[in-house]
Amino acid sequence: MLNEAYEALGRHCMTAIMPTQVRKPKQKASVEGAVGKIAAAVVARLRDREFSTLAELNGAVREQLDAYNARPFQKREGSRKEVFEEVESAFLSPLPEVPFEVSEWFYGRCVNLNFHVSFKKNSYSVPYALVGKKVDVKATGSTVEIYHAGSRVATHPRFPSFVSYRYATDPSHMPPEFVKPEWDAERIMRWAAGIGPSARDVVARIFDDVQVKEQAYNPALAVLNLSRRYSEGELEKACAYALGRTARPRCRFIRSVLASKAASGPGGDEKSGGYIRGERYYNEGGEGSY
Repeated sequence: MLNEAYEALGRHCMTAIMPTQVRKPKQKASVEGAVGKIAAAVVARLRDREFSTLAELNGAVREQLDAYNARPFQKREGSRKEVFEEVESAFLSPLPEVPFEVSEWFYGRCVNLNFHVSFKKNSYSVPYALVGKKVDVKATGSTVEIYHAGSRVATHPRFPSFVSYRYATDPSHMPPEFVKPEWDAERIMRWAAGIGPSARDVVARIFDDVQVKEQAYNPALAVLNLSRRYSEGELEKACAYALGRTARPRCRFIRSVLASKAASGPGGDEKSGGYIRGERYYNEGGEGSY
């Protein structure tokens, strides 16, 4: 059985990888024997030398390896180098022009209402028909591929590791205008307005902060869903507080405000310690967090 990364390397290089037998493999002796001979001929000769750079070490290894391969056989004519050049090289193919990249797989990711999949603090779009479905993410250092039922449904350049809370959106993945999803901007804004003007303003800022309105659905709903745990009045007050403390109020910020208010106990108020962590905490913690 092959691990996925090794199998992917074989496909990339168009090479058949044939695992040896389990328990008592018969094919390992010749391979391990060759490894032992190389270790004796190369590593042993370098064991007393010191190297200051990796390039220097690699150069010394290459020098010893070339000498080992050019050494004549003891029981037949030629050398390993001659056998490779005259016989084996004719059966080899050039490596692919595009280098192989090691990939990681992440399974069972849910497609959000905004038809994006969250991965490493960023979001990548998939066809809107997959909203609510489970998908698998294959990530390399430069690319994010998304699979559903074994088929690739989306490919995006991967955001650098220092980038967070960004969206990679393929316009072809967006739903057509005549398709009305279960949640839309109008319904979300109507819910926010029903809670109060501050909640409405928070949600409006979330929508103003995205390029595609669907990208705001999840962060906006995350804020409004706090009314299921706390009262609408408490959420409205927390939103008003957040609007006065940060230009980009998000769920994490407002949830912290509500949690601090609850921790102060019944009868607490803002001035007497309802929001106990201070302005600096919320300004640092709330920015950019959904």
